Amino acid sequence: MRIAFLTAPEGVEQIELTDPWQAAKDAGHEPVLVSTQSGEIQAFNHLDKADTFPVDEVVGEASAGSFGALVLPGGVANPDFLRMDDKAVSFVRDFFEQGRPVAAICHAPWTLVEADVVRGRTLTSWPSLQTDIRNAGGTWVDEQVKIDENGGNTLITSRKPDDLKAFCEAFLHVFAEGAG
Repeated sequence: MRIAFLTAPEGVEQIELTDPWQAAKDAGHEPVLVSTQSGEIQAFNHLDKADTFPVDEVVGEASAGSFGALVLPGGVANPDFLRMDDKAVSFVRDFFEQGRPVAAICHAPWTLVEADVVRGRTLTSWPSLQTDIRNAGGTWVDEQVKIDENGGNTLITSRKPDDLKAFCEAFLHVFAEGAG
């Protein structure tokens, strides 16, 4: 399965990109780095610059229909940049409208709030997003991983880097069901 990993040109939390990416590769999937600009993205270890990664496809040229699923890594700045980009928000919304699974960790649900896709859904995130999620019509829970199937697609969410093992296991299980 082709899996889109959507990030802004900078601000993604590196481990929240690299761990799920490697888990997807190890499971035989094809991870594809999608961003709002071509070239490379700059990842961060919290607030410190980390590695750069080459962009495979650019939002606006990429289609949700060409992917089986979407992964949204976190980082504080990453989803804030994405939610200010209409094409990125539309790209995310398309996965929900097409019934494709979406996995989001840490601060990434900010982009889901902007895409107006959390209404009626139960999800988790970094704790500071709980008011935003509730204001957008979602239910916030403090759980390591939350799988919500109360919409047209499956939504997998986790709170923070410490939850990455459970997050990767959960989304790989859901993605495998969708591919089967």
